[in-house]
Amino acid sequence: MKFAAIVEYVNEPERLAQFRPAHRAYLQALLQHGRLVIAGPFADGSGALFVYEVANESEASKLAANDPFAKASLFRSVVMKPWKLVFASQDNLNLPL
Repeated sequence: MKFAAIVEYVNEPERLAQFRPAHRAYLQALLQHGRLVIAGPFADGSGALFVYEVANESEASKLAANDPFAKASLFRSVVMKPWKLVFASQDNLNLPL
């Protein structure tokens, strides 16, 4: 089951930059293990969207809580919602894979 985490960051650009490498390494590991579907920041830098592939909301919440940004108290808020993929186009996403 997929869950979307809509995350708002705290307004601390220096700390976000400091923890960004660990945050991205964590997300990359989730992606490689099939636990992350897609992720990326909002264009205005205020937060991000993460879509997890998990059994339930509790698992999704644990993945969000274990993110280095969360552990560094850089998530102001996290809204978790069940999510269904209906349409997708890799060509339109311009994925940097």
